Amino acid sequence: MKNTFLEYGYSEEEIENKVNDCFYNMYEGMNRVYFEGIGDTGYLMDTGNCDARTEGMSYGMMMCVLMDRKDLFDRLWKFSLDFMYMDEGPLKGYFAWSVAPDGKKNAWGPAPDGEEFYAMALLLAAEKWGDPEYKKWALKILNTVLHHEINMWTKDTALIRFVPGCGFSDPSYHLMHFYEMFAKFANPSDRKFWKKAAEASRKYLAIACHPKTGMNPEYGNFDGTPNPYGPPENHGDFYSDAYRTGANIGLDVLWNGENKEFSKIADNLVNFFADIPTEEFMRYSIDGTIVKDEKGNPEKALHPIALLATLAQTTLACSPAAKPACQKIIKRFWETPMRTGERRYYDNCLYMFAMLALSGKYVPLSSKNDEELNKHFN
Repeated sequence: MKNTFLEYGYSEEEIENKVNDCFYNMYEGMNRVYFEGIGDTGYLMDTGNCDARTEGMSYGMMMCVLMDRKDLFDRLWKFSLDFMYMDEGPLKGYFAWSVAPDGKKNAWGPAPDGEEFYAMALLLAAEKWGDPEYKKWALKILNTVLHHEINMWTKDTALIRFVPGCGFSDPSYHLMHFYEMFAKFANPSDRKFWKKAAEASRKYLAIACHPKTGMNPEYGNFDGTPNPYGPPENHGDFYSDAYRTGANIGLDVLWNGENKEFSKIADNLVNFFADIPTEEFMRYSIDGTIVKDEKGNPEKALHPIALLATLAQTTLACSPAAKPACQKIIKRFWETPMRTGERRYYDNCLYMFAMLALSGKYVPLSSKNDEELNKHFN
């Protein structure tokens, strides 16, 4: 897998040390976001909200499988099963998106990005560690998200919903690169759907991202237009959730090859931000206009390090024409430390993913079919 940092002149030793240090900081260091839970469980805490979320739990599992840390992976997965999985109620079969550190559910509904990251992390774990139970659960999750009475994907357009049953999406939930894997390893009857979902998401992001800035809204209608879903928040802006879209585009190109529409989006994003200092990142309308607060002051980004990290991962989709901007972003990312303080969780999760992607460690399944994957099992 392509090692972008190596191409930019960093040594293999420097890169390996940097990745290991970042993982240590997240799971063991003074500014960690991982904590041990009840029994032999563990959780990633959203330090800004003091809860564990399926977003962070599934992110954590993905990091652990890529870093070959089965011990931590299993603790996160057990916490998810013991305290987040819902075995009753109208949304039975999904995972509660937020629980307290003591395992008490704060919500009885799921967030689709958690389910799709769980499924992908479990498939990777099944291949890496040879346990068919991981694959069994991945397939169970993928079956549930499509066939639940209140499903997470539209059946006709194959687009992911913001929450099950709702009439709009979140552009950053569209993980085309994962769907390509699901199209190979999901239940055979659903594989055509996942292939359709991958193509549908690529087409959706091509219209959801602004043609000049590359920015997308946090929430979007199925026709690609912003959905503010407010007040009090305006989720039609390029703000926290929205940053992940560029990173997803970068990873899709890394896994599946060049995409001209995605290169255009990536070029626009990276060129827009290349000369803006990280501490001056703001909240933007998707056309690049700075959003002002109720007092008329420019509103700063809540997660500037997250934005920088996702821009660095976005460079994976850029064309050669954007190389000068890419160099600036990657150099700044490399030189910028992980975030500290109460808001560190979201920024540092996306920081870790960018570090894995740019070092060539964020890799897809190597197996090409079920028979090959099953050979990994004990």
